[in-house]
Amino acid sequence: MLHALTSTSVLERVGTALSDPTRVRILVALRDASAYPSELADLLGVSRQSLSNHLSCLRGCGLVVFVPEGRRSRYELVDPKLGHAITDLLGVVLAVDPKHDAGPTERENGRAPADRRVRPGPAIRDAAASRPVSPSVGT
Repeated sequence: MLHALTSTSVLERVGTALSDPTRVRILVALRDASAYPSELADLLGVSRQSLSNHLSCLRGCGLVVFVPEGRRSRYELVDPKLGHAITDLLGVVLAVDPKHDAGPTERENGRAPADRRVRPGPAIRDAAASRPVSPSVGT
């Protein structure tokens, strides 16, 4: 049970990070390369104060770290695997979104085209079929 609570809290932190469009844009930018706050603010078109608040949230969520370099600090993802996970998540979301038509840029960046839908494999389908249906809460 403790493991499930830990997993849930980690996913909640990631959900908090992804719940704001500016934070998502920061994560996508840092997926490609580390950056100084002033560079990120200019790239994203946000104030440095706003960026600072978002970076603080992302640090609190455990997704980014700052690396001191003399009098400046640059930000980067906490682990390169997180960059790969962001790319994979984007690919899956774009692949299953029926309203999205992936353009050439998204295909070049490794994102799945809209006509390649992700479907659950046999193991997931079988597990879902054998799971008892629970009544809805509040009905």
